[in-house]
Amino acid sequence: MELDNEYPVVALELKHPQVESTNRFGYGYSFGAIKSVAGELVFQTGMVGYPESITDPSYRGQILVVTFPLVGNYGVPSREARDALLKDLPAHFEAAEVHIAGLIVASYSGEDFSHHLAASSLGQWLKEQDVPAIYGIDTRELTKRIREEGSMLGRLLIQQQELHSPPGLANGTARTTSVVNGSLKHGYSNLSFEDVPWKDPNGLNLVAEVSIKSPRVYSPNPSTALKHPSGRPIRVLFVDVGFKYNQLRCLVSRGVEVELVPWDYDFHKEAGREYDGLFVSNGPGDPAMMEKTVQHLALALQEGKTPIFGICLGHQLLARAAGADTMKMKFGNRGHNIPCTNLLSGRCYITSQNHGYAVDSRTLPQNWRELFVNANDGSNEGIHHVSRPYFSVQFHPESAPGPRDTEFLFDIFINTIKKTLASPAHLSQPVRFPGGDLLENQSMNPRVHVKKVLVLGSGGLSIGQAGEFDYSGSQAIKALKEEGIYTILINPNIATIQTSKGLADKVYFLPVNAEFVRKVIVHERPDAIYVTFGGQTALQVGIQLKDELEGLGVRVLGTPIDTIITTEDRELFARSIESIGESCAKSASASSVEEAKRVVKDIGYPVIVRAAYALGGLGSGFAEAENGLVELCNRAFAASPQVLIERSMKGWKEIEYEVVRDAHDNCITVCNMENFDPLGIHTGDSVVVAPSQTLSDEDYNMLRTTAVNVIRHLGVVGECNIQYALNPDSREYCIIEVNARLSRSSALASKATGYPLAFIAAKLGLGIPLNEIKNSVTKVTCACFEPSLDYVVVKIPRWDLKKFTRVSTLLGSSMKSVGEVMSIGRNFEEAIQKAIRAVDVNNLGFNETTALMSIDIDTELQTPSDQRMFALANAMHSGYGVDKIWELTKIDKWFLTRLKGLSDFGRLMTRYNSKTIPTDLLQKAKQLGFADRQLAKFWDSNELAVRRIRVDAGITPMVKQIDTVAAEFPAYTNYLYLTYNGASHDIAFNDNGIMVLGSGVYRIGSSVEFDWCSVRAIRTLRDQGYKTVMVNYNPETVSTDYDEADRLYFENITLETVLDIYQLESSSGVMLSMGGQTPNNIAVPLYRLSVKILGTSPEMIDTAENRYKFSRMLDRIGVDQPQWKELTSLDEANEFCNKVTYPVLVRPSYVLSGAAMNTVYSKDDLANYLQQAADVSKDHPVVITKYIENAKEIEMDAVARNGKMIGHFISEHVENAGVHSGDATLIQPPQDLDPETVRRIEDATRKIGDALNVTGPYNIQFIAKDNDIKVIECNVRASRSFPFVSKVMGVDLIEMATKAMAGLPVKEYPTVAIPSDYVGVKVPQFSFSRLSGADPVLGVEMASTGEVACFGRTKYEAYTKALISTGFKLPRKNILLSIGSFKDKMEMLPSVRKLHELGYNLFATAGTADYLQEHGIPTKYLEALRGHEADQKPEYSLTQHLANALIDLYINLPSSNRFRRPASYVSKGYRTRRMAVDYQTPLVTNVKNAKILIEALVRKYDLEISEVDYQTFVPAPGAQIDGMTDLKGAQATKSPSLHQLLRSSPFKGKHIISVNQFTRHELHLLFTVASEMRLGVEREGCLDILKGKVLHEMFYEPSTRTLVSFDTAMRRLGGVSIPITESHSSTAKGESLKDTIRTLGAYGDAIVLRHGNDDSASIAAKYSPVPILNAGNGTREHPTQAFLDLYTIREELGTVNGLTITFLGDLRYGRTVHSLCELLKHYDVSVQLVAPASLALPEKVCAGLKSRGQLRVEQTELSEDVVARSDVLYCTRVQKERFEDEALYESVKDAFVVNNTTLKAAKANMVVMHPLPRNMEIAEEVDFDPRAAYFRQMKYGMYVRMALLALVLAP
Repeated sequence: MELDNEYPVVALELKHPQVESTNRFGYGYSFGAIKSVAGELVFQTGMVGYPESITDPSYRGQILVVTFPLVGNYGVPSREARDALLKDLPAHFEAAEVHIAGLIVASYSGEDFSHHLAASSLGQWLKEQDVPAIYGIDTRELTKRIREEGSMLGRLLIQQQELHSPPGLANGTARTTSVVNGSLKHGYSNLSFEDVPWKDPNGLNLVAEVSIKSPRVYSPNPSTALKHPSGRPIRVLFVDVGFKYNQLRCLVSRGVEVELVPWDYDFHKEAGREYDGLFVSNGPGDPAMMEKTVQHLALALQEGKTPIFGICLGHQLLARAAGADTMKMKFGNRGHNIPCTNLLSGRCYITSQNHGYAVDSRTLPQNWRELFVNANDGSNEGIHHVSRPYFSVQFHPESAPGPRDTEFLFDIFINTIKKTLASPAHLSQPVRFPGGDLLENQSMNPRVHVKKVLVLGSGGLSIGQAGEFDYSGSQAIKALKEEGIYTILINPNIATIQTSKGLADKVYFLPVNAEFVRKVIVHERPDAIYVTFGGQTALQVGIQLKDELEGLGVRVLGTPIDTIITTEDRELFARSIESIGESCAKSASASSVEEAKRVVKDIGYPVIVRAAYALGGLGSGFAEAENGLVELCNRAFAASPQVLIERSMKGWKEIEYEVVRDAHDNCITVCNMENFDPLGIHTGDSVVVAPSQTLSDEDYNMLRTTAVNVIRHLGVVGECNIQYALNPDSREYCIIEVNARLSRSSALASKATGYPLAFIAAKLGLGIPLNEIKNSVTKVTCACFEPSLDYVVVKIPRWDLKKFTRVSTLLGSSMKSVGEVMSIGRNFEEAIQKAIRAVDVNNLGFNETTALMSIDIDTELQTPSDQRMFALANAMHSGYGVDKIWELTKIDKWFLTRLKGLSDFGRLMTRYNSKTIPTDLLQKAKQLGFADRQLAKFWDSNELAVRRIRVDAGITPMVKQIDTVAAEFPAYTNYLYLTYNGASHDIAFNDNGIMVLGSGVYRIGSSVEFDWCSVRAIRTLRDQGYKTVMVNYNPETVSTDYDEADRLYFENITLETVLDIYQLESSSGVMLSMGGQTPNNIAVPLYRLSVKILGTSPEMIDTAENRYKFSRMLDRIGVDQPQWKELTSLDEANEFCNKVTYPVLVRPSYVLSGAAMNTVYSKDDLANYLQQAADVSKDHPVVITKYIENAKEIEMDAVARNGKMIGHFISEHVENAGVHSGDATLIQPPQDLDPETVRRIEDATRKIGDALNVTGPYNIQFIAKDNDIKVIECNVRASRSFPFVSKVMGVDLIEMATKAMAGLPVKEYPTVAIPSDYVGVKVPQFSFSRLSGADPVLGVEMASTGEVACFGRTKYEAYTKALISTGFKLPRKNILLSIGSFKDKMEMLPSVRKLHELGYNLFATAGTADYLQEHGIPTKYLEALRGHEADQKPEYSLTQHLANALIDLYINLPSSNRFRRPASYVSKGYRTRRMAVDYQTPLVTNVKNAKILIEALVRKYDLEISEVDYQTFVPAPGAQIDGMTDLKGAQATKSPSLHQLLRSSPFKGKHIISVNQFTRHELHLLFTVASEMRLGVEREGCLDILKGKVLHEMFYEPSTRTLVSFDTAMRRLGGVSIPITESHSSTAKGESLKDTIRTLGAYGDAIVLRHGNDDSASIAAKYSPVPILNAGNGTREHPTQAFLDLYTIREELGTVNGLTITFLGDLRYGRTVHSLCELLKHYDVSVQLVAPASLALPEKVCAGLKSRGQLRVEQTELSEDVVARSDVLYCTRVQKERFEDEALYESVKDAFVVNNTTLKAAKANMVVMHPLPRNMEIAEEVDFDPRAAYFRQMKYGMYVRMALLALVLAP
């Protein structure tokens, strides 16, 4: 539904009261009363509470600017509802009318509000109240203006002429269409506006307008009424100078009777007789206008008969009555987060404020003192009398809106009245305030003075405990270092920044468990320990060591361990919470399954079952009935001794608050977050929005107050997280849990608000009060405040469930996501669309998507999976309404309505195209978060074409800061985001910094290791004096910490966004190679758009990533690789597999199941697998690679500069090749490699670096067998193993690479300092226990979520520590063996015998037991699972042994995974492996891992601390670092050089007349030399190969490209070229071609000839003494164009074989087509011909195609199916000069026009080519399509012609 049919445009004008000139700030749309208005312009930074704010009489006459951009979300409550206590007053407002003069907001929710109390929209209410309001203004910019220039007048002027209806949609999503960022655009410049006089309300007695006219009495509930000694009620006289109803509620609810009197009421005579206390309310305007009230107050002060309490204006009036002055503030304080320090106690309180005047504390008379001061600006916030019961405060203790932290002041006031009534002597005593004395408080909570602190890390990244702890731990270490404390870290996660040089002084790479932490404490003797920065891992260590730490002399900093235990033990927590009157969900704990069945009877189903002491909901789930309960309990008891069973509240809202508390009891909430998903989905798997969007002020502050009370009660010191379930239909809520540590949400909240929670928490643990820590963003305000956001943040999880077989994709109470993204926008739509794109590069935004859903939409919506967002989009696209989706999902309707608006807007976009889209609608699309690529899809266009239209229309993003204060104070922050909902930038662009692109979302295969690389690159550049710009969107990372780079853009890493930032910043270059694959994906498009890419050329990156190009390059430089082929049929596949022999590795290019690769062992397996994967065809080929069994995999990490290797390290894999390198165990330095293997690997790496001209990092994976090495893959970027090798070897490869890329000096092969007995072993961290149903076996698909590394004197010692670091428990006595293949049994036999000799009890499954017993090893047989386990004897039951924790280690070595079986088939092996995971039994599934583990067990290491376990970056006093050793690589052998290739040229001195001269081998040589030329030009610009040679270019026909490219080619080769045209030659005098050629031959070394005669080239060759190069002979041939065309196809698509090439247009006269068709005889291609009948391909050429079986289609129309099949669409110009009949030319000249609509059906990775010049045959819009290769074709032409000239002319 529309908000209104018509939207008047409203102009906003500004004026300073003292200045005559006016300024038109911008324009918006009206959503309130249609009228003009003038008043004082003020801003308010509160994020909730608009109904309360606009009814606050203090705003009388003011136009209110709300800084939070989303207003109206929860509607407005009923105006008729009456207050339960005050009877005749409205229940939900602060006055009976709206008091503001007008309202200005950025965006407005319209009629689509959502709240159980809402009765109408905000706009409807404002219309009822005749108050104007506008939206569409850049409120942040307006706030900055008021802040900088001071308080000013404003007026809203309504449009006079016709009303404007913006094109739009329901739910308010398109309502700002013609008002763009507050600027009037496109066709509205003729509007005129009403004129109203300026009005300064400060010159009026506003109080007289708002105060009541006659006294009224409000009585309390008789049951709670307080009595005067005389028996009458205690009465407070309430002077109304513009009071808020909540002040009245606060007094009456406390049992006093209130007499409300007008502002000028003469009350002092009644004091002591008619009333017992005097209260003066808040109100509007200048206190100097209120002389009458001041006089009355002065008399009351003099007589001293009652206590007096004033608020806001009442405070100012009391001060004036006492004799002090008041002053007008620059812009006042209006918000809900203003910190005020009590000068008596030192405590700091968060307050709600609304005032423009303040008391001048310098003028306070004797006996009056300041009570509160503003912790930000130092202004006065309260006063009190030193000997009388008088006090007042500037802030609003009654809140409404805002926090309720100071409501206790009403209790103090009433208690003071009671004291004075009990004893009049109290009238001569000051008011007593709680909180103690400042000096006493400081002595009770002194600062903690420690010199050495131990920080516990979190270990390897796993589901539920990921990169957020690298961020939070790093922040904590920074805080400790800032305080000068020596910091020691224990963390085996070698991939993280926190374990790097520059943070902790000393790092122990050891398991984070009680045993090792105890050893480190004994070794280091630290003064204190932090256990709250390492997730659940560190917390558990703290709990286990609780009773030992004091004895070890170690103090726990921050939250006490007892508090942690209370929050971790579900039952203790529930009891503790209930003791303060709060409620948890109805619950009970159980220690056995029987007990669980018993307690559930009281709770009732459905229930949620949770394991105690478990991270991320591990072992939890929902049970609808008893069988589900039993299953969940069994699993939970495997992880924990206790389970908690709670009432399930599925469908309730889930709300989180991040709470901070210091040792002085200052307590704040930093961020509140609302889960998009209702309760029932783990918060780590839920979409989260910050701040909350659908909570009213009462909801928000009810939960906030509870959070503060709970955290104070628990005694948390530092930071914690509290989660609630809130009933959406009432105010009922339950506390779900408190995490008394830094959590995933803490990292998100830090990034969402800009408030560094972990940094602050670390400082608080040292006893530093919050109000003494500076806000690092503003530099002027303190850290004791609650951030104001003027944007919205959306977090979306990233799942990688497709990596696993048989995994359940359903989302529930146990977390499954492996990473998360965060996005920032000025509205919800902008933010969520950004976030959807950030999750995966293939996502365009919120629009219909082919999702991998195996079930119908209804089921998907009811039982959400990882495809939930797509299900919502598809449902809306299919016509589902908001109500129906809400019924199925219980997602709040406000969110659903926003998404429905996006769906509808997307549908609207499909009605337009890039030519018809109105500019205003394009602007609106960008404001709603639609990406250029998304719009291109709607319009059948391409991304760059849309970008061009957008930029030409002046639609570009604005850069805004995240400053924590909604622009209220100046910010020095570099924390930035882009938005289209803004009118100006917050910053200037003068840094020209180097951009480093981060890694994006953490996922399997790309995780914290790439964040390490990005941060190390940034730090290196900054150390060298460069300005830096970081772009990333992952809230878990250190790279998105705003103090790492000079500028941080929290933005998507997409072509559109990176280009926008690059152009805004005028960046001096972009580093792509540090962030993994995400930045690499946009390398080529950025390069093609002239972005300066630092390091290796993107063209070379593409060479490495295109398997065909890379394969050819390896052949050229003599480096081996496994045999492979791309195949398009099962027969071809079988033929290739038979040739190379099984096993093979198969990767389909298109896979339905999501399983990307697998190993296949036989012909039947191949057939089964390919049937399962997809239809194998020309469109869906498969790549099959020979799989080399029992080969060793070796990792090479290297750095090169200009192709020369300057540093490298080799690591060996423990597992044989076949296990993904990310899941492999790495050893560094290698222990078992043959020196010859190492030499060959170094040689191959040098060759590859040289061939790719690498500058920067690169990584190559090799397999080696019998010293033969083969390359598996090469990544021209940083790799996963860079942090590992850099830290193990003590040489930072990324620092070297960064310097090389930036052109800085860098030392080659720096010295390496490692001890002699020193090995590092990296072990993968798996999260199978989180992934219900996933098969825990290793294969070619990566499955690990993290990694750890430890050090030892041997690889076995290091491996043992590293394995323990992953949570693996070494076996005590019972080991179960199940070994599949006979080969593995033989290989394992010696190791198993050692286990027996060590005294282990061995159990085995049938085949394994028989085999071991045959070989003399006693083994107990366990029966594998059967269908009927009830018949099985317990002593033989494998199931029962696992379930009862009788097995300490399960070695399950499955036989070759022959092919991926359908998910429904479940083997016994799989079931037992899965049971081991579910019951927490250590599991080994790889034979090499099993052997190294057993060898380690045999050695019985004591695992004591040794010098190899730690790295010291800053020595403790007296400590020294060892000396260094030198490590250099061997020299490489050279592959054939360019000069060698040219010396053996078969074309030396020969004519190049026809393509028929060339064999396939010679073409290959030509293209190899062309690639070398490209590399040479890139490196040196010019080569001197043809120095002294002269080339003549004789052109009888016009030419640009051929002439200039030959000219340039000759010059780049060092030669000279002389172009000659027919008009300037003797041909004009009648000279024959023969004579011309003889003449030119006498002067030059070769001639390039173009002539209109078909026989010209042959004639010239006959008479020329020097080589002739044919540049086109009539309509016959153009060989050099055909060569460059073929080269273009190879460069763009990697190969020519297997392609479908479509020729389009003039095929009759197109000599380039003729030549290319002839060259294609060397390749296996299909050709499609599309031409008018009169321009068909000549019969001779056509016959050649037919004879070779290459001609697939010949037709006169360009049909959709022809386009869809095309890999190459080769367009030609209809050449007017070839036509004798002009009429015929006119009839065919525009027969075919290729445009974006044509290409809609085309493949994503095809190319459009054209020999150029063009006329109309390719529309200009296609130029911006990345598939348009014709301009790149020209560039390739130069390299090919350089190669041709060199091959013909080189000496």
